[in-house]
Amino acid sequence: MFKKIVVVDNTGIDSIAREKLSQLGEVVEFYDDYPKENSEIIRRIGDADCLLVSYLTLIQKEVIEACENLKYIGMCCSLFDEKSANVDVICAKERGIQVLGVKDYGDEGVVEYIISELIRLLHGFGEHRWQDKPNELTNQKIGVIGLGTTGMMTAETLKFLGADMYYYSRTPKVEAEEKGIKYLPFEEFLQTVDIVTTNLPKNTIVLNEKEFEILGNNKILVNIAIGPTFSVPALKKWLENKNNYYLCDAVGMGDYAEELSSLENVIYINKVAAASVECTKRLSRKVIENIEDVLKTLSK
Repeated sequence: MFKKIVVVDNTGIDSIAREKLSQLGEVVEFYDDYPKENSEIIRRIGDADCLLVSYLTLIQKEVIEACENLKYIGMCCSLFDEKSANVDVICAKERGIQVLGVKDYGDEGVVEYIISELIRLLHGFGEHRWQDKPNELTNQKIGVIGLGTTGMMTAETLKFLGADMYYYSRTPKVEAEEKGIKYLPFEEFLQTVDIVTTNLPKNTIVLNEKEFEILGNNKILVNIAIGPTFSVPALKKWLENKNNYYLCDAVGMGDYAEELSSLENVIYINKVAAASVECTKRLSRKVIENIEDVLKTLSK
């Protein structure tokens, strides 16, 4: 059992997980807003040996060094890699603090968002319609950038619905090609597809002005990463052509809602795609499982 668990912001875990935490820590403190200053984060953590945090609060080196009792930091979100994490994982490791994220909890909701929004835009079921006449997903040339769990699920679902699927990632994926999802080098990929969905770690920028020029016009970009996967000025220039569309949820928009959401061809929902009851249950269960695993390790 940890001596003190601090849930430093609104992590989104459910009431069952919150109750379970009382069995895993002698003292448990919850905060349901998002602190911006390191001094406030340090104050909240205090002498805690276990910290839980969402993807929206930065746990920087200054914080980790100030909170000397920390033994475990539980990220209530995905931990793709150290570079994209909102926690300074390298500093934590240097101080012997274990850091774990949560995998595969929100993918289903995100895939449903992508499919539903594309269908609405292609058919004109909502305010916008991509082409002059309604279109199905059938035979649409759709490309996925980043073939992790969400990317693969997206590609498989769209292929099942009849789309002509392509992908780009840093390394070719044999399992994808066996399913008929075709790999292309990046520039050829952009030249080939009409719809692109980016499924990438936070702070991974792959589309700049050159890439948007290669992608061309009468295209659709969907982003479900945490924040932009593109140069914002380059996207705005690309969106000057009203036949181009950008689709994203609140996570994909990041801090650019004020700048982008008013544009005519930006289809933005101020909701998190991975916030369903089912997503929350998966997240909550895996957060607790991570803590239980760490406690077993610490007791050895």
